[in-house]
Amino acid sequence: MSAAPDQSPILSFEDARHLVEEHSSRLHSPVVEDVGLLQSRGRVLAEAVFADRDFPPFPRAARDGYAVRAADLANLPAKLEVVGEIKAGASAEELPIVVEAGKAAAIMTGAPAPAGADAVVMLEYTARTGNIVEITKGIGAGDNIVPIGSEARKGSRLLEVGVKIDQAAIAILASVGKSKVAVYSRAKVAIISTGDEIIPLEDEPGPNQIRNSNSYSIAAQVQEVGAQAAILPIAPDEPTRLRELIEEGLQFDLLLLAGGVSMGKYDLVEHVLAQMGAEFFFQGAQIQPGRPIVFGRVRDKYFFGLPGNPVSTMVTFELFVRPMLEAMMGKSQLKLEFLYARLKSDIKTKTGLKRFLPATLAGEFEHPEVELAHWHGSGDIAATARANCYVVVPPDREHIPAGEWVPVLRR
Repeated sequence: MSAAPDQSPILSFEDARHLVEEHSSRLHSPVVEDVGLLQSRGRVLAEAVFADRDFPPFPRAARDGYAVRAADLANLPAKLEVVGEIKAGASAEELPIVVEAGKAAAIMTGAPAPAGADAVVMLEYTARTGNIVEITKGIGAGDNIVPIGSEARKGSRLLEVGVKIDQAAIAILASVGKSKVAVYSRAKVAIISTGDEIIPLEDEPGPNQIRNSNSYSIAAQVQEVGAQAAILPIAPDEPTRLRELIEEGLQFDLLLLAGGVSMGKYDLVEHVLAQMGAEFFFQGAQIQPGRPIVFGRVRDKYFFGLPGNPVSTMVTFELFVRPMLEAMMGKSQLKLEFLYARLKSDIKTKTGLKRFLPATLAGEFEHPEVELAHWHGSGDIAATARANCYVVVPPDREHIPAGEWVPVLRR
């Protein structure tokens, strides 16, 4: 069912975000393909991964030191006879060692604990002379030995479908022998920048023209998510050519349009989409920057109309496009999470909109600090390039004093 461009509501940020998440959750799973282990990094896992044996498969020493019977250290210092040495990777044939009462075995981190030993005392609490080791600190049974199967039992689930593969997932996949990994296919995204003032990068801009930075910043964000970006030609402020380019963009999995979604005479995107039978889920969110953000669907293809100002484009992509795009590639967790940092300087602003203001997150260790960038509105890409996050200001706050902990969205 189509709707006129001015009929769908302007939502609160939370309602708009939840609506995108709701539509994202209804998407069908994408196509599955097999890729090499290292090529799977950043992709979304399409198969559950199970332990092919117990982890660890043997009782593993967690420290360099001596494998002992804990009871032998009841009286300190204790002197024990060293009956051998066990290195990591030792085979069964190399492990005839049995630790009996009054005995100890030198052992390396990762090596299998010998029969009879129930603990490993750390090297720094020992002193060895010949085949005698003197131990100066007591230890409990089980200390510094990782039991068989304590990390995972054979057949237990290690990774769920829908996980984005990072270095930790790579380590798990390698540990179970996955040289090939089943992942979901990459979504293909069409990007169209609109406006007579926009020109290609290679052209020399006139006094009132700007180069097409939006298409490239959006493409970079698309690639960062792990999808494939296709930059289509710039759409002029003329409905026929705009419609032709939108038709081309609808051949892709997702269509992103930058510019032409405000209320000006030549902001034609929503009018053209409405003529094509588009359904609009919202035509604005109560945020700054990015208030004119548009979300809808036409011919079973989702689209977003992003504001034309560069900072607005970047912010609305992160807030609304990213969850849809991640869902198109099979990712299961779509909720937005904020960090918190201590504000370095006061913030004074107007109430009514939820604001995502470019800022710099700094500090060290457990003392994060954040300060607003000195920016001049949503067209200031230089200030945004200097920033590494956005401070989130609630719509009911007009003053936040320095020293208060504030929510931060990483960029």
